Amino acid sequence: MLGAVAASTALCFSPSTPPTRIFVHRGVSNSTLPLSNHGHSFSLLSSTPMHFSSLSSRRQPLFLTQAASSSAANAEYVEEPATNVKFQTCLNFPGCSNSLTLFGTGYREKVFAIIGVKVYAAGLYLDQSITPELNAWKGLSKDAIQGNSSLFQTIFQSSFEKSLQIILVRDVDGQTFWDALSDAIAPRIPASTSADETALTTFRGVFLDRSLKKGTFILLTWLNPTKLLVSVSPNRFPSTVDATIESANVASALFNVFLGDSPVSPSLKSSVAEGLSKVLK
Repeated sequence: MLGAVAASTALCFSPSTPPTRIFVHRGVSNSTLPLSNHGHSFSLLSSTPMHFSSLSSRRQPLFLTQAASSSAANAEYVEEPATNVKFQTCLNFPGCSNSLTLFGTGYREKVFAIIGVKVYAAGLYLDQSITPELNAWKGLSKDAIQGNSSLFQTIFQSSFEKSLQIILVRDVDGQTFWDALSDAIAPRIPASTSADETALTTFRGVFLDRSLKKGTFILLTWLNPTKLLVSVSPNRFPSTVDATIESANVASALFNVFLGDSPVSPSLKSSVAEGLSKVLK
């Protein structure tokens, strides 16, 4: 019943953005779309509105399976519409025991003189085995899920692995990236401990003296609620782990930066909420 090749099929993640397009390929490509480059200095994660490894599994993300036509059910990529960056639907992440599945994509934008400049595209990957833990929210709409803090907290506190894949669409200095990330994390750690400070120092060391060019991949992978893996690689999906961060407070704060009540990428959280609404239908 499933077609081997099909034309691209539109899948709308958010009513405020162009439809996401699912691309069907016979083979797996390890390339991304060309990315633009502009020379600006800016804060990446302030509150201002602003690889590829080979697939170990061909299983389709649940929300894509339900939303796409049967002829597109073999799709291997989802394209983030604002940046045209492609994300594989299933990936093996460094340090993870199982392949993870894409549940939503979004982008980060910085505004300069009323002109929005895209900084990066991002995709959230989860272990599909987490789904039974979310049954309490079955039947909720995308909007209801997006505003439900307890659901996202349950996802974070789950023992199942999860990862955020970031792909830069412009050059960024590593120090600038870290300063912005640190500024976003710090307010979300109410009482920092010595263990937290050690973890942040380790985290910081990944980005210092590093030039993050367009096309750079950054993986933030939560093995569990207390352990975070950081991987960075230019122009290709990382194959190794650059740092292990062991701090429940830092791991929680970072998750909150992207999927909390005031996320730095509203489009990402909206897309993830849409994906979850399909899974929990």
